Amino acid sequence: MPFTTATFRFFRGLARNNAKPWFEAHRADYEGQVREPMRALIEEMDVRLARFAPEITGDPKRSMFRIYRDIRFSKDKSLYKTHAACWFYHRDADARVGGDAEGGGAGFYFHIAPGGSFVGAGIWMPSRPILNRLRDAIAENGTGFERVVRAPGFVRRFGGLDDEAVLKRMPRGFPETHPAARWLRYQSFTAGRRLSDAQATSARLPALLAADFARLLPLVRWLNGALGLRDRRS
Repeated sequence: MPFTTATFRFFRGLARNNAKPWFEAHRADYEGQVREPMRALIEEMDVRLARFAPEITGDPKRSMFRIYRDIRFSKDKSLYKTHAACWFYHRDADARVGGDAEGGGAGFYFHIAPGGSFVGAGIWMPSRPILNRLRDAIAENGTGFERVVRAPGFVRRFGGLDDEAVLKRMPRGFPETHPAARWLRYQSFTAGRRLSDAQATSARLPALLAADFARLLPLVRWLNGALGLRDRRS
């Protein structure tokens, strides 16, 4: 069951009426046009991932992000997100994006929103212990990391590593002249690309995501390897 234009219609309505009475009046639309298609997609992608990345999995109970916003520390008190998203994670890692000091690992991400759907992978804003481990791995094998993030096909498809969170100065403990200085300043290790509304609502979405996940797999495996999370290639 694919997403449809009704999925976007629901989110546009929610953006205009972000309040509990409207949401409850349209809960059936949310269940039928957002939640159920996302559940079906997660199950389909789990099957596809088993073919080329068996260490990565998806579970509707763990992979699907909640529609409810955490407004405890936010000036924006809107109750609901105007998008839906899911996360595919290493079987031996914490399922959350970034995870925690003990279990966080890299994985794949899909996000659907009117005019803002995208596919991505990596580790977004990891905790300090995980970030330190990744930096140590990059410092030790910067050439190997650069080979992944500067691969021509990777750069053409995704534009390289996202640079949304990069320090202006080197992190403590690393000299400015370090050969991997460029990458050691990163605080987040993700890559991805936007999808059109037509792509996000196509029956071919699972195949499209699988193709992009396969192209992003070297990044995911490098990051997970740095954290001691093994791939499961025979």
